Amino acid sequence: MRNYFEPSELIINPDGSVFHLHVKPEQLAHKIILVGDPGRVATVAQHFETKECDVQSREFHTITGTYKNKRITVVSTGIGCDNIDIVVNELDALANIDFNTRTVKEQLTSLEIVRIGTCGGLQPETPIGTYIASVKSIGFDGLLNFYQGRNDVCDLELEKDFTTYMNWNPQLCAPYVIDANSELISRIANDNMVKGITIACGGFYGPQGRELRIPLADPDQNKKIENYRYGNLKITNFEMESSAVAGLSRLLGHKAMTCCMVIANRLAGTANASYKNSIDDLIKLVIDRI
Repeated sequence: MRNYFEPSELIINPDGSVFHLHVKPEQLAHKIILVGDPGRVATVAQHFETKECDVQSREFHTITGTYKNKRITVVSTGIGCDNIDIVVNELDALANIDFNTRTVKEQLTSLEIVRIGTCGGLQPETPIGTYIASVKSIGFDGLLNFYQGRNDVCDLELEKDFTTYMNWNPQLCAPYVIDANSELISRIANDNMVKGITIACGGFYGPQGRELRIPLADPDQNKKIENYRYGNLKITNFEMESSAVAGLSRLLGHKAMTCCMVIANRLAGTANASYKNSIDDLIKLVIDRI
């Protein structure tokens, strides 16, 4: 028997669109690009040859169009894994739940989801301008821990090794480790991106080791992270969404990965606040390969 989703659990707007995104099922492509900044949606969509919808609601801006005979949807998520929880669940609902009967479709659709973002590099070989593909993501946000099956999709050995190495504070969310889709990594990252472990943080300041007027609970956090090794992998960067994108997608049967451009190198103490023009090269690389 297929599940029935009560109106309180799956909220559908009067126009037939999903609650937060305001997108209708027929407006969703199966190839999806996620960006954080609502303004970056237009930067991606400027490459489209045709546009069939342009929808804005809160921080969520969605455009679906075509590029080289590929139908692509680009969606802005805002900042943080909490917003990714909204976006990925609603994208899956658009693809795999019949909005008329409020039941799961008999034939499920697997989406391709690629997040294009910015990040802070943590290694000497990740200077400003580097493209990084998150082969594994360590979620400091705790989001996946609310979902059944997280142990089935997570790298439990790396979780144990990392928390032991960090002497993890039990007051913090238990971190989870999730792999990106290997086929997407191979196709989209190819030889153009540094591949490594990404930490998805629950904030921009304290969780990423930035100290302004509030002292840090663990002043040595970043130094320990920079020195961590797991096999031949290092922790290459900080960002704020990759773990939830990969984790929720894996649980729902979708392919997902995150690729970011480094706009600050934490090791060198350098940053580029005027990165918006240069990220278009990464966008073009992704839309050519998705």
